[in-house]
Amino acid sequence: MNPLRERELLINRRHFFGRSAAGIGAAALGSLLNPNLFSAFGAQQDAGQSILGNPHFAPKAKRVIYLFMAGGPAQMDLLDYKPTLEKLHQTELPASVRNGQRITGMTSGQSAFPVVKSMFKFAQHGKSGAWVSELLPHIAGIADDIAIVKTVNTEAINHDPAITFIQTGFQQPGRPCMGSWLSYGLGTENKNLPAFVVMISNGKESDQPLYTRLWGAGFLPSEYQGVQFRGGGDPVLFLSNPPGIDATKRRRMLDGMAKLNAKQSETYQDPETATRIQQYEMAFRMQTSVPELVDVSNESQATLDLYGPDVKKLGSFAYNCLLARRMAERGTRFIQLYHRGWDQHGNLPKRLREQCKDTDQPSAALIQDLKSRGLLEDTLVIWGGEFGRTVYSQGKIEPENYGRDHHGRNYCIWMAGGGIKPGITYGETDDFCYNVVQNPAHIHDISATVLHCLGLNHEKLTYRFQGRDFRLTDIHGEVIKGILS
Repeated sequence: MNPLRERELLINRRHFFGRSAAGIGAAALGSLLNPNLFSAFGAQQDAGQSILGNPHFAPKAKRVIYLFMAGGPAQMDLLDYKPTLEKLHQTELPASVRNGQRITGMTSGQSAFPVVKSMFKFAQHGKSGAWVSELLPHIAGIADDIAIVKTVNTEAINHDPAITFIQTGFQQPGRPCMGSWLSYGLGTENKNLPAFVVMISNGKESDQPLYTRLWGAGFLPSEYQGVQFRGGGDPVLFLSNPPGIDATKRRRMLDGMAKLNAKQSETYQDPETATRIQQYEMAFRMQTSVPELVDVSNESQATLDLYGPDVKKLGSFAYNCLLARRMAERGTRFIQLYHRGWDQHGNLPKRLREQCKDTDQPSAALIQDLKSRGLLEDTLVIWGGEFGRTVYSQGKIEPENYGRDHHGRNYCIWMAGGGIKPGITYGETDDFCYNVVQNPAHIHDISATVLHCLGLNHEKLTYRFQGRDFRLTDIHGEVIKGILS
């Protein structure tokens, strides 16, 4: 075809409107690179201003650190003390309590559902008198700094839909996760680091997979997806220059790529092209910022001791918790730490001890460290998994060899910092630790509360996709006012 004729054919109605939108795209990119550029308030705005405008109201928190215990921690063995289970041990769970609950295929074939008590001792701690298991002595030490929510509930009972649900507000893949929503709504406070970072550590037995879509942007622009930091080698893949390429050469290459991408963007109006330009530039800036971030050698010995003996072990939960604090200092908006291995269908007493040994001290140290630096008051920390465990045993009840199945009707999380009331226990469950009897907290309510702490109305943080306005809480969710400070 004649190239001139081909060019003429490109100028059709759709292309006309696409070109008309180019000015809007340029304005959006300009506002991302310089949030004050198009502001009516100009330089009076804060550096971390949302790319959508101001938060809906004054926030208590500026950032979130989410400690996610993937697999489902057993609530009755950790944070929901049930002394009546001593008398009920090895008795049949009443049908009136189970009430026709949908159960997984792993226990659906059992002929009996024997109640199993917690094998661990509980004690009250702090001025709040919170009941905490002996498996969590360090978290017990911060009882007056945290809010324990005992009545979190979800409809999902299998790992993948349950993790997808609590992370994205929907059980099926394809929607943005919480970190992406916050990056979209609030932008970043540090142009040299990603707004949303993910780190993964493994327990002794970690067979449950975690998919990268859990920190994906879904239908939001891909610039809002999480960046995974690895536990060994380069923290971020392809961040280092290849042999023979120095910073000057890389800068020239990026400038050349930016020109080519700009031409591509002008022709096809694909917003992902602008995202690609930004990602290249972010990677260039991260070459300087990330090595300094992950180098913990300048931390005091007292700080290292606070996080425990594994703190210098790359990829450990302790090391990741320390990095989370360093990222919080530098303005990272959402920091997600996954710790795998909490799916105890068998050998629960041994495996649960191991998981708690990995995570108890670093989790408490993070709160203490943030608090000592004045960061806890504007950093929201969350600890919890995708669901809890059943009070009945999976398999025979033996001292060191029994398990608990998945349970979504009630389980525990704790929250601390930015906007959360410290030293409280919220909600109550029945004597079997099986059903909520007071103050339920659905996971949509948890998400709404997290957004509220960051100054966002969960009903107004929306994104139009395929003709519908979507949000993290879907069409549900209420802010849990009882845990707000």
